[in-house]
Amino acid sequence: MKIVELDGYAANPGDLSWDGLKQLGELTVYDRTAPQDVLERARGAQVILTNKVLITGELMDQMPELRYIGVLATGYNVVDIPAARRHGIVVTNIPAYSTMSVAQMVMAHLLNITNRVALHSDAVKTGEWQTCKDFTFSLTPQIELDGKTFGIVGLGNTGSATARIAQSFGMHVLAYSSKSPEVLKEMGIEKAESYEQLFRQADVLSLHCPLTGETHYLVNAERLSLMKPTAILINTGRGPLVDETALAQALNEGRIMAAGVDVLEEEPPRKGSPLIGAQNCFITPHIAWATKAARERLMNIAVANVKAFLNGTPQNVVS
Repeated sequence: MKIVELDGYAANPGDLSWDGLKQLGELTVYDRTAPQDVLERARGAQVILTNKVLITGELMDQMPELRYIGVLATGYNVVDIPAARRHGIVVTNIPAYSTMSVAQMVMAHLLNITNRVALHSDAVKTGEWQTCKDFTFSLTPQIELDGKTFGIVGLGNTGSATARIAQSFGMHVLAYSSKSPEVLKEMGIEKAESYEQLFRQADVLSLHCPLTGETHYLVNAERLSLMKPTAILINTGRGPLVDETALAQALNEGRIMAAGVDVLEEEPPRKGSPLIGAQNCFITPHIAWATKAARERLMNIAVANVKAFLNGTPQNVVS
């Protein structure tokens, strides 16, 4: 069994082991693979693993031995699923491996915006506290979260985990979700009847929905205009959920207070992004998923997925 991992560095930059996959076949791991090199590297493989390398129908046409594609992520839009079905190729993903890590990053962004710990720590180091006339000083308003409304779009694993943390801060959670009002009530969550209600009422709005035709640019100029001038937007989901130009304009004009994002439309943003220079916009480089604990779970599930396929009982199938 020939197994090829096309872009293994992101999941395993060297602090984890590939031994689990090595036990299942002849494994070749590439840190990164350019589009023009995919066919040469994957030719003859029965199993290929990818994180962000695109596997198109055209490539599948030229890889008759290919029987399985394992996506080392939850999102699987990097694979042409209809083409995989036509070729009888099983495609799997890795669900729920980074739930708590991503929820933690949501709160890291939120607490950064509300308390600006690093900013104040740096100010102390440069002597600003020492020269202050009072026992205390602040460079930004300190914002208490208790009693504020935490809005969520999407209540899957990560959205639900984030909601629980928000509740632990004393926040009222309002969610736009396919779950029934009765189910949400059991979770202590109010159901938003529309996006408009959610955007109007949320003091903090966090995005946890998949990227689809419906949710592309879910956050746009019209909906941003509904938000409070004190509102905070957090996006750890997918970059294209947000119209970056519209968000940058809203931030620069002070129509919302701040944004924290871990994802952008283009990653890396080689052509730039209007959010990079936007006022009160804090950007992390798509690292919410990447704690060692989360990556260990990802690797373990990836091995289990391949084993299940080889045993004739594939799991986490998305094709």
